[in-house]
Amino acid sequence: MRLSPLLAAIVAATASIGLSKPTYSQTADPNSLEQSPTATASNVGEMPKADSNSISQPIYLNQAAIPVEVGSPQLTQVQPATAANIDTQTVSVPAVPSTETHTAQAPTAPPDSSPEGTDESEPRVLVSEVLIDFQNYTGPREQLENEIFRVIQTRPGLATTRTQLQDDVNAIFATGFFSSVNVEPEDTPLGVRISFIVDPNPVLRQVVVDTVPPEAATGVLTQATLDEIFRPQYGQILNLRDLQEGIKKVNEWYQEQGYDLAQVIDASQVSQDGVVTLVVAEGVIEEIGVRFLDEDGDPVADENGQPIGVLTDKDEPRGGRTRPFIITREMQLKAGNVFNRETAERDLRRVFGLGIFDDVRLSFQPGTDPRKVVMVVDVIEKNTGSLAAGAGISSASGLFGSVSYQQQNLGGNNQTLGGEVQVGERALLFDLRFTDPWIAGDPYRTSYTVNAFRRRSISLIFDGGDPEVELPNGDRPRILRTGGGISFTRPLSRDVYTRAEWTASAGLEYQRVSIKDADGEISPEDELGNDLSFSGEGKDDLFTLQFGAVRDRRDNPLRPTQGSLLRLGFEQSIPIGKGSIFLSRLRGSYSYYIPVNFTSFTDGPEALAFNVQGGTAIGDLPPYEAFSLGGSNSVRGYEEGDVGAGRSFIQATAEYRFPILSIVGGALFVDFASDLGTGDNVPGDPAGVRGKPGSGFGYGVGIRVQSPLGPIRVDYGFNDEGDSRIHFGIGERF
Repeated sequence: MRLSPLLAAIVAATASIGLSKPTYSQTADPNSLEQSPTATASNVGEMPKADSNSISQPIYLNQAAIPVEVGSPQLTQVQPATAANIDTQTVSVPAVPSTETHTAQAPTAPPDSSPEGTDESEPRVLVSEVLIDFQNYTGPREQLENEIFRVIQTRPGLATTRTQLQDDVNAIFATGFFSSVNVEPEDTPLGVRISFIVDPNPVLRQVVVDTVPPEAATGVLTQATLDEIFRPQYGQILNLRDLQEGIKKVNEWYQEQGYDLAQVIDASQVSQDGVVTLVVAEGVIEEIGVRFLDEDGDPVADENGQPIGVLTDKDEPRGGRTRPFIITREMQLKAGNVFNRETAERDLRRVFGLGIFDDVRLSFQPGTDPRKVVMVVDVIEKNTGSLAAGAGISSASGLFGSVSYQQQNLGGNNQTLGGEVQVGERALLFDLRFTDPWIAGDPYRTSYTVNAFRRRSISLIFDGGDPEVELPNGDRPRILRTGGGISFTRPLSRDVYTRAEWTASAGLEYQRVSIKDADGEISPEDELGNDLSFSGEGKDDLFTLQFGAVRDRRDNPLRPTQGSLLRLGFEQSIPIGKGSIFLSRLRGSYSYYIPVNFTSFTDGPEALAFNVQGGTAIGDLPPYEAFSLGGSNSVRGYEEGDVGAGRSFIQATAEYRFPILSIVGGALFVDFASDLGTGDNVPGDPAGVRGKPGSGFGYGVGIRVQSPLGPIRVDYGFNDEGDSRIHFGIGERF
C-alpha cells in the first residue's frame, strides 16, 4: 500500500498534535499516533518498507556531499572532511601570475543530491523520532540543536526518504558548525528513529598564518592584523562560513596593500584547542631578470632568429646594450621578497627615469618552485647617442667650427660622456665631461663627475654699467678658464630606493684664469689701470675644495606648490700657483612654497613662492670671483650684472604662480638684491667705477609654457630706475 499525498498530509497533521521536543530530539507521541489509523505502530508496516540498503544504512557526511543517484543501494563514501576542504578548488601561485585572486573557501551549501522532483517510486518510511547525538563535545548544545532543527526537513510523524535524509545531512554540514555529520536510521515499533550524529567544530581561539615556501619566512601579514580580522569570531564555535568570510578579508587586505600575488591556499590545520592555521602563498620572487624587446614589443631574436631569453644581473647583455645589473639595481624588489604592486611601480619609474629606454614593462614567468615567480623587466632601448657639427663666424672667435658628441649609455653602464670642441681663428675651446650616476658596487648610490674645460666668456663683473670701462685697446675683458675637476654626490639616506631629503657633495677643481682681449692677448688692467686679476699679471691659479648640501622637501621638483628647498655651499681655495689665492666663500639659498587657490582659469598648480639668498667671501678675492647682481636670476628689469658686484650679497624674490591654460601658466614677481655695501671691497672696485648702484628691485609679470625641456620662462620686468627688460630662461627661477 502506498500513501497518497492527501493521506500523507493527514498523517503529518495528526502526528503534529502533542509532539514533545527534548533538548536533543524530536519524538512522535504514540498516543497521538494511535488515534490515526495511518500512524499507529501496527500500521507503519503498511507503508512500503525501505530495504536495508536504502534507509536502514547510516548516511555519512564529512564534507559537502557528493550527489548520489536515486535508488542506489548505498551512499557514495566521501573523504573525511577537515578544514582543508574549505577550498573548493586547488589554489597555488599561478605559473604566470595575474591579479585574479583564488580564494580558499569554506563549504557552502552542498549541491542538491536529489533529482528535480522526487522519484515517486523511492521508498518512504514514517519517522517516529529525531535525535541529535553530539560526539566528542561537552559544550553548550542549545544553539547547535536549534540550528540543526532549523535546516532539516525530517520531522517526527512525517514520512521521509533516503534522498531527504541526504539533503538534511548536507544542510547540517552547510551550516558550517560541524566537521562531520552522519545519520543513522533505526527501526522501532512506531516507525524509524532518525539519529543525526554530529561532531561540532571546536571553539575558535586564534587564527595564525603559515607562509609558503617555508624557507621564505616573509610574513608580511602581522598577527595583529590577523587578529583584527578574526576577533569577532574568537570565543565562538568555529563556523566555516564565517571563517570563509574572514579568509576573503585576508585576501582583500593583501590586495589593498599591493600584494597582488598573495592568497590563502589552504586552511587544513585546525587544532583541538581551536587554533586555525591559514597557509598563504604570498607570491615570493624567485629571481629578477631582464629581457630586451624590439620596437614591436617582441623579444629580440639572435642571429638564428630565436628569441633571446631572460638575462640575470650577472649576464652580459644579449639583444641590447645595457648591462642587466644596471636595471636590476634600480629595483627595490629583490629575490626572496614578496611581490608588491606599488613597490614594483616605483621600481619601473626609476628604471624609466634612467633616460635610456623608450618603454619599460613587467612580466612574470613560473619559477623552478611553483610557489614562486620570476619577475621579468622588459625594456625597449632608445638611441642614446648623438653627434653634431657646425660652423660659423663671430666677433669673438672669428671663423670657427664646432663638433659635439653625447652618449648617455656608455658601455651599457648608464654612464654619460659628452663633449664639445670649438676651433676658431683666435681660440681653441672645449668642454668634456663624464658622469657615472651610480658607482658600481656602492651601496649608497654615490655618483661622480669628471670634467675638463677651456671656456671663454664676457665677465658680468667687468661689463655693463654707466660709464662702461673697457680695456686700454677698447675691447671688453674676456675671462678664459682652463682646468678640470671631479665631484662626488651622495644622497644621505639609509634606503637608496626612497627619495632622500638631504644630498651631500664634495669635489675639487683646478683652473687657470686668464684675462684676455678679443685677439687672445693678456690684459691685466682695464683702461683706468685697475687690476683685473688678483696676481696683477692677468693670470691666476685657483685650486678649490668644494662642499655642498641640499635639503629638498618640495612636493614636485619641477612645479612645486608646497614644501621647501635649502642649498648650502662652501668653497675653500688652496694657495697654489700664481696669486697664491686663499679664499673662503659661503653661499646659501632657501625657497618656500605655499599652495593657494586665488584664480579659476583652469586646473593646475597654483602657489606663492619665496626665495632668499645670501653669501660672503672671506680672504683673497679675485675681482672676477665677486658676487654679480642683476638680471634673469637676480633682479629682473635690470641688465645682467647691472645692479652691482660685491664681496657679500643678499637677494630675495616673491612670486605668485598660477595656471592659465593646460600648458600655459603665469607669474607675478618682485625681486630685490643688495651688495650690502661691499662693492668697494672688491679689488679694483669694478662695480663702483662702472656706476652700478649696488642695490635695486624689480617687479613684473611672466609666462610659463610647458615643454619637454621644462617650463620655458618669459618674464617682463620693470626696475626701480624706470627701465624695463624681457628675460628668457628654461625652468623656474627657483
